[in-house]
Parts: sequence; C-alpha cells; structure tokens
Amino acid sequence: MVVLQLQFLLVPLLASIMGAAQYMMQDAALMNYIDRRLLSLEKRLEKCNQDILDYVEEFRDFSKMVLLRLAGLNNYKAEVKSEVENLLTRIERAQRDIDYFGSVTDSHTCIEVHEDLVKQQLFEEAEEKKKLKLMLNASCDHMLAGIKSLKIVKKTGDKHGSWMKDPGKKHTKIYLLNGAVNNVIWEFANIMTFTESNHTLRARRVTLPFPWEGTGHIIYQGFLFYHRYGSLNEIIKFNIQKRNVTDQMLLPGAGRIPAYQLSPSTKIDLAIDEQGLWAIHAEPDTGGNIVITKINHITMAVEHTWDTSCSSKEAEAAFMVCNTLYVVYNSPSGGTSRIRCVYDILDAVNTQEIPVLHFPKRQGSHSTIHYNPKEMQLFAWGDGSQIIYKLHTQQKV
Repeated sequence: MVVLQLQFLLVPLLASIMGAAQYMMQDAALMNYIDRRLLSLEKRLEKCNQDILDYVEEFRDFSKMVLLRLAGLNNYKAEVKSEVENLLTRIERAQRDIDYFGSVTDSHTCIEVHEDLVKQQLFEEAEEKKKLKLMLNASCDHMLAGIKSLKIVKKTGDKHGSWMKDPGKKHTKIYLLNGAVNNVIWEFANIMTFTESNHTLRARRVTLPFPWEGTGHIIYQGFLFYHRYGSLNEIIKFNIQKRNVTDQMLLPGAGRIPAYQLSPSTKIDLAIDEQGLWAIHAEPDTGGNIVITKINHITMAVEHTWDTSCSSKEAEAAFMVCNTLYVVYNSPSGGTSRIRCVYDILDAVNTQEIPVLHFPKRQGSHSTIHYNPKEMQLFAWGDGSQIIYKLHTQQKV
C-alpha cells in the first residue's frame, strides 16, 4: 500500500522534471541559433568594411594613375608646342633667305613683271567699269549739288519711322510705317488725306506676316522690301495689294552691326534711285565702313557689291541718287545734319572732291532719309516729323 502511494507521488515529480529539462533544451537551441546568426552578421559586416577599404584603396590608385597620365600629356603637349615653334622659326628664317636671294636677282625682270601686272590690273578695272555701265543706266549723269528747302508735312507717330511714295507707280498714294519694330502699313490715297487730323480713319491698314526691323524699308513697284525682325540679314519682298510674301533673300555680310552709328535699330537700309533697288549696310570686316549692294528687285539676286570709304561712325542715314551714295552725319545729341561723304560707284576716285552739303533750317536728327527718283525729293522722318527736302542737282563733270 505504501509502495503504491509512493508511485503516485513520484510520477508527477518525474513528469515535472522531464518538462523542465525539455524547456531547457529548447532555450539552449534558441540561444545557439541566435549566436550563429549574430556571428554570420558580424562576418558580413566585417567583409563589407573590408570591401569599402579595398574600394577606397583602388580609387586612390586609379586617381594617381590618371594624374600621372595627365601630367604626361601636358609634358607631351609642351614638347609638341616646342617642336612646332622651332619649325616656325626655321620656316621664317628660310623665308627671309628666299626674300634676300630674290632681291638680289635681276631687277629689270622684276620691273617688267610688275609693269605687266599693273597693265593687266588696269585692263581688268576698265572692263569691270564697262560691265557696270552696261548694267546701270549710262544716261544717269546728274549729281546732288545742294538741298534747297524743307517742308514739314506732318508730325505723327514715334521718334523712329518711315514714310514714302512708290516711285515705280503712277498713283499718288502715301505709305506710313511707324516705329523701329512693327508689322502694320498705313496706306493713304494722297498726301492731302495723310495731312488730315483723323488720317488713320481714312487709311487702308495692311498687316505684314512678319514684322520689320529698323527704318530702312522701301516700297517700289507695288512691293515692300524690308529687313525681317529677328533675322540677321533676311530681306522680305511683300506684295502690298495681294498681301502676301512673294520672295526673300539673305544679304551676305549684313546685319552684324548697325548701318549707321546714330541709328542703331537699322542694320540694313534699303534705297531706291534711278537704277532700282540698293542695300546699304556696314560690316566689321571693313572697319565699320559702309557697303552698298545692287539688288535685282525682280529676282532678289545680288548684282554687285562695293566697299566704300564712307564711315558709319556718327552717320545717321544715307540715300542713293543716280549711282551715288550720300551719307548724312550728325552729332549724337542732334544738330545740323550734313552730307560729308559721297561715293560714286562709277567714279570712286573723285568722291572726296565734293564739298560738304548741309540740310537747311533744322536742328535735330533723322531716323531715315529716302530719295524719290520720280519727284527728285527726299522723304525724311525726323523726331516724329514727316519732312520733304527739295534737291538741287547738276550735271556730273
């Protein structure tokens, strides 16, 4: 009986001991797992640190190599530069020797060759002048002798602008182009309509597809020729009645600097005389001197170009009369306008003999001056005023 009781007491005790042992074994396994995971993470962190150190060392080695290569390239560049300079020195020395030997050869032969070249050059210049006279109207033999009087027709619009008649048409229409940048032409039936106080109410408004730049536009035979705003040297040919662009061209060398220093908005000044359409502009390559170009107004092709001796400095405007360029100068603050440079494309030698011509009875400045060969008058825009100057001409000598 006692033994049976002891069995009943020992069985729970043994079960409790075995359960505790089992829990201890599970905890030990968990601790072992955690230890192994920590060890693995520590090894990976150590490897990561070592990789970073390796990358840093590799980058330092690469940087040193690149710097050494660049230094070598600079040294090579210096060596090549030295060799080139040495070659140039030797070439210059050889050229001096050649020039010396050439100078001690037979002088008579050199003189004969030089005279032949001069004769050839004179012959070519004479032939060129013949071609120009054939291209231009030889009967155009008058020149400007003076500016007799002025008439202020109206005062309207901005400080800068242009107004004109079409010398290629028989009608008496007046055209007004206000501002240095705009795209609206005002067409008036005649000068009486233009002078009315409410003149814009009776004018025909024509809107251009592209605005103009400057005040150097011109109207000829029903077409407006103008420098397109935003372009370097594009000239647009616009049909006023049909209101469409019929042609365009690029004027070589133009558009980089103003045609006249005192009218900086005008890069290309278009002009009409007895011979047709001209372009006036200045180029840095000519030292700022004015260049004139004859343009075929039908085909919009360049026919000929002349580099003149007239400077664009202190110039405010220019115009063409009978193959001759007249450049108008003034002071920056505005004063008496005067023509101080004249360039005849058929007789450029005698251009300096023409006396200075003054504009009468007016102090101020001009933003544009255009010659009308049909009426032989100047249409000018001065400080917002529309002006007509009458001219005195004489036969060319």
